[in-house]
Amino acid sequence: MVLLSGSTLAVAINLLYNVAVAHFLGPKGFGNANALYTILTLISAVTLSFQIVTSKVVAKLDDAPSRDAAFRDLQRAAWASGLATAGVLIALQHQITNYLDLPESRLVVILAVGVAFYVPLGARRGYIQGAFGFKQLAANLVLEGVARLAGSVIMVMLGFGVTGVVIANAAAVAIAFIAIKPTLIRTQPNPLSFERVFREVSHAAIFFGGQVLINNCDIVLVKHFFEPGEAGLYAAIAMVGRVTFSCSTAIVNGMFPVIAGAKREERKNLRLIGTALLLVLAVGAAIALILRLSPSWVWTTLFGASFQIAGPHGFSYLLSLYAVTTLIYCLSVVVMTYEMSYKIARTTWYQLLFSGALIAGICKFHSSLQQVIFVQLVLLIVFLVGIAVPFLLDTLGTQGENAPPQFRLIRRLTEDEVIAEFLKSDFAHEAYTEYHESFRDLVVNPDMESKAQCDSRRALLSLRHRALWRELPADTEWFQVRIGDADLKQIRVFPRAQWTRVARGNFSITKVAESLKTRRRKADPFVEKISDIREVMSEDVLNTGAVILIGLTDSDPLTVLDGNHRLVAAVLEGKVESLTYICGLSSNMIQCCWYKTNLFNLVRYGRNLLRHLVQPPGNEVLGKFERSRSNPEDSPSLP
Repeated sequence: MVLLSGSTLAVAINLLYNVAVAHFLGPKGFGNANALYTILTLISAVTLSFQIVTSKVVAKLDDAPSRDAAFRDLQRAAWASGLATAGVLIALQHQITNYLDLPESRLVVILAVGVAFYVPLGARRGYIQGAFGFKQLAANLVLEGVARLAGSVIMVMLGFGVTGVVIANAAAVAIAFIAIKPTLIRTQPNPLSFERVFREVSHAAIFFGGQVLINNCDIVLVKHFFEPGEAGLYAAIAMVGRVTFSCSTAIVNGMFPVIAGAKREERKNLRLIGTALLLVLAVGAAIALILRLSPSWVWTTLFGASFQIAGPHGFSYLLSLYAVTTLIYCLSVVVMTYEMSYKIARTTWYQLLFSGALIAGICKFHSSLQQVIFVQLVLLIVFLVGIAVPFLLDTLGTQGENAPPQFRLIRRLTEDEVIAEFLKSDFAHEAYTEYHESFRDLVVNPDMESKAQCDSRRALLSLRHRALWRELPADTEWFQVRIGDADLKQIRVFPRAQWTRVARGNFSITKVAESLKTRRRKADPFVEKISDIREVMSEDVLNTGAVILIGLTDSDPLTVLDGNHRLVAAVLEGKVESLTYICGLSSNMIQCCWYKTNLFNLVRYGRNLLRHLVQPPGNEVLGKFERSRSNPEDSPSLP
């Protein structure tokens, strides 16, 4: 509510800014100034990407040194992006001027100066937001609005016209940047990998890229397709969309760091997202109603006599219609941002693709300003349904899983320990035939203190499972866990090969075990293999590696990465607790094709296969180890 109150004040100031500029410059001048401001808004996709990622990182990191180290690197990246974006604007100044029918190209150059500060401003605001400094963030938003309003009025009164307004916008961004500098302490090295930060920023850029296109492509296209006067009228109408969206953004900004730092059980409670949706709906509906009931003389008084539309669908009607259109989209943003705060949400790609459909729709249908708004309204209703329905089905379908999990995390494991267990169960495979004699002791009796042995086991694993292991997230944390019969409802078999035939769409370990009960052993080699494992289990002589599971958290569904046959056999024999279990957990596991099979993950898997096609699987490491065993004097550090 603190952020919403401050943001509402900032919105009111920006509304005064638009009214003042429109009143002094008229439709044509206001259209030019608004087109340039829209360019700044489009670039906010980059700004907001750094803001939301910085907020997410700061909210998740507990200790101040790590948090500040991550922020410094994000700030440097934001500066590089801001300067690069400003350079692109300067390079394309003439093309932008011609497309938007601007009076002179130097306006784009002036705007580029503000852009250089605008992108790193996002990183600074993200730090404050992630640290729950909502008062400071709200004050900074108000400061930017005041500087923009006061600067524009002064510059226009001094006779600088549109050029003065653009200078005031650039100066307002620079002032806001200087005013919100966080106080940092001496830091340790950044705990976040470059790959993770790049992935987060790229994901956010895709999200906000689609967002700013949906919010602003209509203004740019109308400026291109319509006469300057009509474009100025539409810019004034679109202003209410920005007011509505700014109010919803304040609500989302307050919700985001809370969700990012929350546990899964807390996120499953729909009260938080329900509150956000109701607030957005109430604010948007109130704005639309007030605009619809407002008489036309209010707008001609505020903007000037030239801001008037004849006919039954006058200025007030179009204003309220545009407000409703923006409200529909704001509801979608709440749902998308809610998901994005704790995972890589695939809805970002859907939004980006949908923005292309919106642009195509306006390019096809733009016979009047009313038609342009109607095209957006219809398409954004479709978009909301496409976003909300899957979210509700997923959320309602997991409401029964709020109870804490039955299985326990016994102890943390290193990746080398996990690989050693993996090899115990896999070493009998024919792919390792030539290594059975030389490396049996290394696999059966692993020395975890020996780096040479660990490197050799990793090389052995890569001979057969390099592609599988490489897809696991780099931040995966491994644990030995205890699994009981009550935990089986959380576990599913590896959805590949013969398991797809057995599962028939339901990969739950219990369902797969039930379906195998009715299959005849001699008619199916797959069933025969499991039956053989059951016979060994019945004699209590099974001595293989651990069953390896992967998942997002200890309360999310788990997938069996290795040990499907053993686990199914244990379920059928009633000896689930007799096996050893290892579980790998990562918030980024949703991107792993072994955990979640979808088009995006499969494309990433194929790309990684091509990238590492020429990389040797590890034979050189194995050869070196064998030579060291034969000549221990050559490598005294080896066992």
